[in-house]
Amino acid sequence: MDDALARRPVSRDIRWSMTANELYSRQRNAWLEHPHPNAEYRLRAIRRIRDWVRAHRSDIRAALTADLGKPEAETDLTEILVVLTEAKHALRRLRRWMKPRRAGTPLALFGSRSRVSVEPKGVVLIISPWNFPLNLALMPLISALAAGNRCVIKPSELSPATSSLVASMVAELFSPEEVAVLEGDAEAAKALLAEPFDHIFFTGSDRVGRKVMEAAARNLSSVTLELGGKTPAVVDRSAHLATAAERIVWAKFVNAGQTCIAPDYVLVPEDLEEGFVREATAALERLYPDATPQRHPGAYARIVTQRHADRLRALIHEAVSAGATAVAPLDGIGAEDNAAGEGDHFVPPVILRGAGSDMSVMREEIFGPVLPVIPVSGRREAFAFVRARPRPLALYMFAADRRATREACTDTSAGGVCLNDGLLHYLNPELPFGGVGNSGTGKAHGKSGFLEFSNRKPVLSQRRGFTTSRLVYPPYTKAVRRRIDWMLKLLG
Repeated sequence: MDDALARRPVSRDIRWSMTANELYSRQRNAWLEHPHPNAEYRLRAIRRIRDWVRAHRSDIRAALTADLGKPEAETDLTEILVVLTEAKHALRRLRRWMKPRRAGTPLALFGSRSRVSVEPKGVVLIISPWNFPLNLALMPLISALAAGNRCVIKPSELSPATSSLVASMVAELFSPEEVAVLEGDAEAAKALLAEPFDHIFFTGSDRVGRKVMEAAARNLSSVTLELGGKTPAVVDRSAHLATAAERIVWAKFVNAGQTCIAPDYVLVPEDLEEGFVREATAALERLYPDATPQRHPGAYARIVTQRHADRLRALIHEAVSAGATAVAPLDGIGAEDNAAGEGDHFVPPVILRGAGSDMSVMREEIFGPVLPVIPVSGRREAFAFVRARPRPLALYMFAADRRATREACTDTSAGGVCLNDGLLHYLNPELPFGGVGNSGTGKAHGKSGFLEFSNRKPVLSQRRGFTTSRLVYPPYTKAVRRRIDWMLKLLG
């Protein structure tokens, strides 16, 4: 089977001329012929990705700089490192994941044996976003290949340099029957969603996520949705204020705030608000001393498009006009100068005080470098504030008091929780990553990602000869009914 699926050189020009239906059909036919690739085949596919990423570090950096103005060090940390970590984790554990797991068998089924095996779902679709265009295309791809699937990737047209690079990588490493990339705009995505994929993995906004789920429902495709939402950071009175402020600032302004699990707002005790803002401002000055409208590679990322930059400036101006205060610690990026850098998609890092719940900045996911700070009486009010809103993809709690961190986990609901830091839970492949409710469905990374792209199949094997089930076969005589009554008392 592996010989039939060996890597073959493919002309990219010919390959990308195929329609969504042609790509899907080729992969479906190949899957029907070879539905269960063995471990060696899967491991070889993941090694190809790992080796390609290692060999093309400079190309990846250049693409991310072109698309998002992303500093090279930030690309290394948030794009390359996380992909290599995911690949290494899967390579070390895949054989163990693939093994059938023995399951217990109740007394009523005495004589039989049970196990749970995992099999590929089949042909899957990955729709990746623009904010981490390499990371969020290749990490689910590694999970899909580890599970033995064939895969079509639809990258975002808003990150064209990285999307083209991913397409080149796939064309170099795989045949169209194994992995394919279809570049294009929303129409290309719509064409793919019309096909009956066995699973769809989507990362993006909740607005588009609803459309993906509607399309999946028409074909009864299973889905993984990573949607984001307004992720809160809660600062408790017991927290070390300077440390909390620095970690929140880093988590917020990496990638210019264009991160689905970036803190969207901070809830801080009223009497600590002034101190927190002072510490956060100092942290901004330390971490981003060159965040200016002039392009400084290695300093601060840019917003993906002018339209997105204009939306963020509008959020700031609306809030300031309604009474909020924009705190900008760096020269030339004050609230009255937020149009600076137009054409460069530059939006400055801004800390916003006095934002009301009715303002757009508190009703919409910001997805940019604007951090509202909301004063509360204490953590109970903070948790109530979080519970009153749609459940977020992540929640960050900063506290030295163990009771406070315990309550953060029990008194709120979120896709994931990170205590006394930000973003780091995403980097641990041993932890499932995903949303809940409005922030998404399904889990990714490591074994969770492998299982997300797998069908967990129960298998029960029965021995020949006598079985307990024969004791209750029809016709339902008095003796059979007595046995059923006995089973209900003993086992029910």
